[in-house]
Amino acid sequence: MPVHLQREIERLKQQVLSLCAVVENSVRLAVKAVAERNSAIAAQVIESDVQIDQAEIDVEEECLKILALHQPVAIDLRYIVAVLKMNNDLERIGDLAVNIAERAQYLNSQMKIDIPFDFKGIAQKTQAMFRSSLDALVNMNASLARQVCSQDDEVDAINRRMYDQVKDMIRAHPEHVESLIALLSVSRCLERIADHATNIAEDVLYMIQGHIVRHGLELGKLKKDADS
Repeated sequence: MPVHLQREIERLKQQVLSLCAVVENSVRLAVKAVAERNSAIAAQVIESDVQIDQAEIDVEEECLKILALHQPVAIDLRYIVAVLKMNNDLERIGDLAVNIAERAQYLNSQMKIDIPFDFKGIAQKTQAMFRSSLDALVNMNASLARQVCSQDDEVDAINRRMYDQVKDMIRAHPEHVESLIALLSVSRCLERIADHATNIAEDVLYMIQGHIVRHGLELGKLKKDADS
């Protein structure tokens, strides 16, 4: 690899890792804002969105510059393409963290109600998937990326159960319908974060293996490999 290209890719890697750290922290704080009914933490998440948006733009511009100036091929080209896709997923996760924080602020302004589903469980599983997808990226770990992909159905199933639980709660306590819908929105945001974590893991596999894993085309193989 030409030394200038190597230098540019190393700088891009640092930018991506920095963005990953900020987004992961936003998700963690958004979940904490809901769990602890803390509007100050929620406001911190909302304010950090500007930083995430700017970082996303910087990463995209760096990728385009490398493509234009160096015309990378093979694994370097795959890396740039994958980073462009991951960059979008990271920005969307940041947006979803903001959505959760906004729901937290609303819930904190209302009478406290019992959460009619395992919020802690889905939050922990979602954050674990996201963290693992980032670890797979940092360490270029295909096995870990496959594990993330195989876990997405579990989060989807939890979210469906929560939908039914919230509906039952609305029937029993219609006076809390707006708060319950806000909680359902939080669950949906967490499920979407898990989807984006899966996208990141699929892009890691693309970087490592050179072929696209998407739309369940290799789902059976992913599950088999993750269990082995």
